[in-house]
Amino acid sequence: MKIYAVLGDPIGHSMSPVMHNAAFEALGRGMSDRYHAFNVRLPDLRDAIRGAKALGFGGLNLTIPLKEEALKYVDPDPIAARIGAVNTIDFTGGIRGYNTDGIGALRALKDAGVAVADQTIMIIGAGGAARAIAFQFAYSGGKVIIANRTVDRAEKLARDVGLGLFELKKTPSIKSIGLGEVKSEIADTDILINATSVGMHPNIDAMPVSPDLLRPELVVFDIVYNPRCTKLLSEARKRGAITIDGVQMLVHQGAEAFFIWTGREPPVDVMREAVIRALQ
Repeated sequence: MKIYAVLGDPIGHSMSPVMHNAAFEALGRGMSDRYHAFNVRLPDLRDAIRGAKALGFGGLNLTIPLKEEALKYVDPDPIAARIGAVNTIDFTGGIRGYNTDGIGALRALKDAGVAVADQTIMIIGAGGAARAIAFQFAYSGGKVIIANRTVDRAEKLARDVGLGLFELKKTPSIKSIGLGEVKSEIADTDILINATSVGMHPNIDAMPVSPDLLRPELVVFDIVYNPRCTKLLSEARKRGAITIDGVQMLVHQGAEAFFIWTGREPPVDVMREAVIRALQ
């Protein structure tokens, strides 16, 4: 029997157990493989990762606020190392760290028929998820703007992404701004992404930007998936914007993690339906 888990603080909101257990059951592994959620504080992360390895866990996912700290305790693959954050750990032959958030976000937009190349993409936030999305979208040819309350943190992220892509012989378009500059930049933005926890249950009335900044031709993507229709997405729909909810990214990043752990193609539709059913 293999145990898999997601670690975070808080963790009660996570849909990952529902999603992965549905996948295991669909592949006939529901009696042998199970996925759980554990609340782990930042100071305890090292012990938690090593403990999971010692106990024979098959793998881990990491969520807020553990993704960047985890880099210290794993052997990261080249992409995770350049991103500077880890959301997936595999214990085959060691403690290997990966980041599937960026590819999950990219596939979520692809499902909605939204291209990234040559589009101006404003990412609100500068944490672990924002790092992965900024790296992936800049790598894919997007013009990325990082907007964050703490400008120094946004500047550091822009520098890190630029350096990481330079090492891959890419010349990205990426810059950083404070939240006070969002109003002046958003008119030229094609895709707005909330990569923070603002609007997550139970603070469902919170929004990362003013609703007055939303407009019909804007694509609005919120990585928060609980609730599925956040206040940001609700306000964007009222104004005729194209909206993409966080379930899509959750499922696609989870599917990539599932493949890393098992080597099997994940049942993506089953995973998506399980999450939507649980959220309802």
